[in-house]
Amino acid sequence: MKTKFLFVTGGVLSSLGKGIAAASLGALLKARGSSVTMQKLDPYINVDPGTMNPFQHGEVFVTGDGAETDLDLGHYERFIDISLSRKNNATSGRIYHTVITKERRGDYLGSTVQVIPHVTDEIKRTVLSLAEGDDAPDVAIVEVGGTVGDIEGMPFLEALRQLRSELGRGNCLSIHLTLVPYLKAAGEYKTKPTQHSVKELLSTGIQADIILCRCEQPLPPELKKKIAHFCNVDEDAVFTSVDVPNVYGIPLAFHAEGLDEKVAAMLRLPAGEADLSGWKRLMAGFAEASGSSVQIAIVGKYVELKEAYKSLHEALVHAGVANRTQVVLRYVNSGDVTPDNCGELFRGCGGILVPGGFGYRGVEGKIEAIRYAREQKIPFFGICLGMQCAVIEFARHVAGLPLANSEEFSSSTPHKVIYLMKAWYDFRKHATEVRSESSNKGGTLRLGAYPCVLREGSKAAAAYGAAEVSERHRHRYEFNNAFREVLERHGMVFSGLSPDGGLVEIMELPGHPWFVGCQFHPEFQSRPLRAHPLFRAFIAASREHAPAGA
Repeated sequence: MKTKFLFVTGGVLSSLGKGIAAASLGALLKARGSSVTMQKLDPYINVDPGTMNPFQHGEVFVTGDGAETDLDLGHYERFIDISLSRKNNATSGRIYHTVITKERRGDYLGSTVQVIPHVTDEIKRTVLSLAEGDDAPDVAIVEVGGTVGDIEGMPFLEALRQLRSELGRGNCLSIHLTLVPYLKAAGEYKTKPTQHSVKELLSTGIQADIILCRCEQPLPPELKKKIAHFCNVDEDAVFTSVDVPNVYGIPLAFHAEGLDEKVAAMLRLPAGEADLSGWKRLMAGFAEASGSSVQIAIVGKYVELKEAYKSLHEALVHAGVANRTQVVLRYVNSGDVTPDNCGELFRGCGGILVPGGFGYRGVEGKIEAIRYAREQKIPFFGICLGMQCAVIEFARHVAGLPLANSEEFSSSTPHKVIYLMKAWYDFRKHATEVRSESSNKGGTLRLGAYPCVLREGSKAAAAYGAAEVSERHRHRYEFNNAFREVLERHGMVFSGLSPDGGLVEIMELPGHPWFVGCQFHPEFQSRPLRAHPLFRAFIAASREHAPAGA
């Protein structure tokens, strides 16, 4: 088998940064000339995170082929600059659903279906699918969600244990990320949590090959030696993942410590120097951007949990670097926005962004924020529900449709400018898709990449510098074409449409510094060294029109 596998697990506690650590290592191996792919194995029973509350799970990342996945896939794509698919994320729910479907179909020929071997075999098939095909990567990094010791993660660890035995040590590597806390009262780091975590992993039959220590400051050599001694790894196989002011500096920090060199040696990957010029250029860009700043208000429903807008946050950061401007984000709860407090809430902001979301809560606040941006000539960017709210606001206050609303929020209004489209032509499948109010919530949205034809002379076309683009979607409701003529008559421009003209993808208002809304989620395709064109143009306009002294 051509592909080498690198399994990443975590211990002690969650949110240590396994995803970013794994993605950073993938970026380094790619910089050394190896082709890399990544996979996230999530222990929860949901088939995918598509129906999960953002407050519980954070952002749902969408791949080009329409899979709703864990937000770590966003880290993978951004750090390694690759496009992933549904095979790069699997949950316990999906694994069990597949096993039960096979059992009902009779695939197991009357066997008693058990976790071992049936569930673990399905997990192994999922992992090994990364190595299939002529374009199989040199390295596949597989991250197991949760922490070692969680009961729901045990089948995944058992499957990886079996794979390590079947593929051989030279083809597999285990990296374990743990916490090394610093106790201020004692004035020292404590390695016992790491020792217990590695012991817990060993109880599953997996011996860690490399230990990555999450800590506040670099560990002294004697402490690394102690960890290596008690955890049964080489002394040069203990590395640190320290707190950094910028996550995009982590690949350079790992490289400086020699992590990629150690991994390449243990997996017998081709020797070679890592080309880190792009990462160095990126960090230089951050340094240059610190000289000026612009405030952007994000008016959302889930602002208490910043992870709910992870890709959006990163896309704005990327656009700031591209404009050599530091983007300062001001999160505003849309439920707090009223006509009377907009001036106070948005004072000093160079731009207002309204992101996506589901449900009616906070929608009227989003509409008020959009009205304020339109009337005060503040650069505005609406994404998904943000675009839909912009259409509603314009229809109510400019086009003379005071009852304008989305069918999602009001089924009785005569002015359903946003509605549930019952059928549309899917250019990817070359077939008509049909849905109804009774459709399952999971997986029935318009998901994944769709083509968009841009109107010549529009702000969108100028930003992209192209006539047609492809962008990723995640929504159920669409613009109602029955109202296209009346809104156009009052000045709205529909600058992005599906190839057949049936689906509105982008709207904008001429005569405004920047007022653009898009039905898709451009943040999913933004990269650190390749800021998304719409975000880049939005930040440029926000910087130019920011209040003096802001």
